Amino acid sequence: MSHTHEHHDHGHEHKHEHEHGHDHDHGLHHGHSHGHHAPSILTIRANSGLSGDMLLAGLLKMTEVDEAETAAMLAAIMPELSGTLRLVRKQVNHIGGWHAEVNLPHQHEHRTLADITALIAACGMTDAAKGLATETFTLLARAEGSVHEKKPEDVHFHEVGALDSILDICLCCELFAKLAPSRFVVSPLPMADGFVACAHGIIPVPAPAVLELLEGIPVRPFAGRGETVTPTAIALLRALGAEFGPWPSMRIEKRALVYGGKVFENAPNGAIFACGPQFQE
Repeated sequence: MSHTHEHHDHGHEHKHEHEHGHDHDHGLHHGHSHGHHAPSILTIRANSGLSGDMLLAGLLKMTEVDEAETAAMLAAIMPELSGTLRLVRKQVNHIGGWHAEVNLPHQHEHRTLADITALIAACGMTDAAKGLATETFTLLARAEGSVHEKKPEDVHFHEVGALDSILDICLCCELFAKLAPSRFVVSPLPMADGFVACAHGIIPVPAPAVLELLEGIPVRPFAGRGETVTPTAIALLRALGAEFGPWPSMRIEKRALVYGGKVFENAPNGAIFACGPQFQE
């Protein structure tokens, strides 16, 4: 039912599927101001696209949580699992960056939206993060339902319902809620031609449910071929209230180059994350 395929494009070295949600708010900016003494800005320059684990690596760098705090977050989300998450160095074309390495037991379950929202509600995440994670999965279910002409509640998540994808989304939401930027600005998303193999055969990219989630979002051409933005990533960008455009006026305090699992030949690889206070000229 879902388009399960390998997202080696960026960081997911496991499979995903296209369960995405359709959202009619094309402004997408919710204004994440949480009482910081100065407006803080998070920007992502998605040079070769984005995946869930690229977002995870970047947010780990921006929040500067240590391994102990990361382990505590992991335990709060999935206390029954013996999993690990760590940031590791990775080089692409001899340029060093960061990669999120997640190790979880393999589990193949087909979860519904109700299954996943119940899991989120029962876990030890903050209320803000629970709300963001629930919204992300709701968007995925709406988009997948639209593609397959089903109600969102009837969609069965396959790989996006797997533990690693649930963990990517939940941790990203927890870290984003912790960072609490007043603005979240993302570059126009790179799109390439090509195809991907899924349970239903060979399909073009962006795959139909990913296309649903791209409505209203600025895109630009990319020199590589294949899928550049994963379903997890596009759903997270929408749920987290991203606005799209050039670099904002800001004073950079933290920055990181992050990589996923896919390396594109003859094209820029990775994504740049930066955060800091607003800068007035």
